[in-house]
Amino acid sequence: MDRVQRAAPFSLQVDLRQVVYALSASLDLVGIGDVAHGKRVGIMAAECSRFLGMSEAERCLLFELGVLHDIGVSSTTTHHHLVSEFDWESSQRHCEVGYQLLKDFRLLAPLALPIRYHHTHWRQLRELTELDPQVARQANLIFLVDRCDALAAPHYADGSLLMHTDEIRARLQDCRDEFFAPELMEAFLKASCSEAFWLQLEARSINDYMLEMLQVREPCLTSNGELKALARIFSGIVDAKSPFTMTHSLGVSRLSRALAEQMGVGAIHCDMLEIAGLLHDLGKLRVPDEILDKPASLTKEERAVIKAHSFETYQILRHIEGFEEIACWAAYHHEEPDGEGYPFHLPASAMAPEARILRVADIFQAMVQDRPYRRGLPARDALAFLQQLADQGRVDPAVVAVLTDHLPQMMMAAIPTREEVHAIC
Repeated sequence: MDRVQRAAPFSLQVDLRQVVYALSASLDLVGIGDVAHGKRVGIMAAECSRFLGMSEAERCLLFELGVLHDIGVSSTTTHHHLVSEFDWESSQRHCEVGYQLLKDFRLLAPLALPIRYHHTHWRQLRELTELDPQVARQANLIFLVDRCDALAAPHYADGSLLMHTDEIRARLQDCRDEFFAPELMEAFLKASCSEAFWLQLEARSINDYMLEMLQVREPCLTSNGELKALARIFSGIVDAKSPFTMTHSLGVSRLSRALAEQMGVGAIHCDMLEIAGLLHDLGKLRVPDEILDKPASLTKEERAVIKAHSFETYQILRHIEGFEEIACWAAYHHEEPDGEGYPFHLPASAMAPEARILRVADIFQAMVQDRPYRRGLPARDALAFLQQLADQGRVDPAVVAVLTDHLPQMMMAAIPTREEVHAIC
């Protein structure tokens, strides 16, 4: 990332790097039971860089590359293949998705090409003469430590990793020249010969490493526009998880802002609410595909899994300095004014107007959006349902009234056209 960026006047004072590190936690949720894959890959890449004579700036870039290398993965099924199969034949798909997500975002664009090639064999990389050798080396190092983590994955839970490091190193060394560059393999073998290399991958050590990396990088203050662009990237990852939810977060974000503007919410809070709408479903990345895509009624156990997603969103966002309100607005989208919502069971008095706006936007957008298994409801039918909820004390009637008074405009905000989606994203 660039060095210090000056935030625009009247914008949020937020460190973009801290936002990236926090949002990267959502990518790790896709692993369900194993939620630190990206961080471990980043740590291993950074540690190998010391044995390659790289600068501190290169070390930090490799760490960030490792943390974000799977930004193209939102499906738990895809994650399972990537972890359980050493050389999955369809691995290139998520590499291309990750590249497309980052290539036009200025502050993360340097990571795009290495992500595109992070599952490409070294023998093939050497033949890509148009590819910068430094990019090829970055991509291949991520491939190497990514495969290391896949081999180590079965041993994290039971604490037996140190008993299997020799076989992991031998398995990777067998792929030298074909899969991995000899120079990178040599650096990995030197770095990984110590127990400390592997112990850094334990859960209690990972957070310390993340904090250290934040401290060695200069703050990267950013504008609201860049924050919204980054939030759109992550909302796209969430919405791509299921064909049922494509562009849902974008529609909720747009509708939330439109409602807030009609209700006289200030410009800065409208910007913040737009970001909260984009990020409100981050926690769904930890929901297994088969539950999220189930067209039938959910079981009690499946509903319990779904109910955890808004708390996961809160856990991700609350650690970002400057996102304190955004974290709450995003996480409260299933809270009800009567206190019967989830996951906090908050009364209306504990919910800011922005949170109540986002709740209405989330329900209305989901009802009017077309889904693979059904057509979206007519706006008037969705509005009638929301009015019933308002009468029952389950949504804010003031927000529903604004939605009623401006229904055509709100419908346009809730369902972006293809052209609008392309222009925004």
